[in-house]
Amino acid sequence: MTRKKSNLIVKVFETEETWLDARRGRITGTRLKDLISKRGGAPKIGYYELIAERVALPATDENAMDRGQRLEELAIARFAKETGKTVNNERVLWARADNENIAVSPDGVISDTEAVECKCLASARHIEAWLTQEIPSEYHYQVVQYFVVNDKLEKLYFVFYDPRMPKDFFFFEVKRESVQTDIKECMELEKQVLADIAKIEESLTF
Repeated sequence: MTRKKSNLIVKVFETEETWLDARRGRITGTRLKDLISKRGGAPKIGYYELIAERVALPATDENAMDRGQRLEELAIARFAKETGKTVNNERVLWARADNENIAVSPDGVISDTEAVECKCLASARHIEAWLTQEIPSEYHYQVVQYFVVNDKLEKLYFVFYDPRMPKDFFFFEVKRESVQTDIKECMELEKQVLADIAKIEESLTF
């Protein structure tokens, strides 16, 4: 039921389901904090959530990790089809020959010089990556780790896939030279951390 006042529309809902559905794609009090950013600052996640609610199919109750694992195989297949590349998506672990504790688990392996990482994120995060044309910062060091582990790796394909979205698939190419400084810094840091942990382990076990 809808009631109109001079400057206000009041909608009354009989069920929580219809009430929740009516909130989709709208700025409400509870989400305003996720929209407001400093003037000139980058949009916050609420901005992308609003877009997702207007253009994406609704999310299900499926666990995010389960969903990611289920869709990963489809994402790899889509990447292979669109690029013509043969991708091995066996469950493997890459580890450095000189220190096996420095490792990474590639989602897909094309060759020693090319690999694939897949992300099947919430629709808001998917849209954020597409609109900014950037890999979200929380995955930066995951990208770097591929190059830290494999000295021969020249390129990582970072794939995004969300079948709920109109633009459901895209990927970015990351070349070694673009993260070269971070590779060196992370390599040194990891070796130092592992050395420190080895000393602590020895002191606690002997």
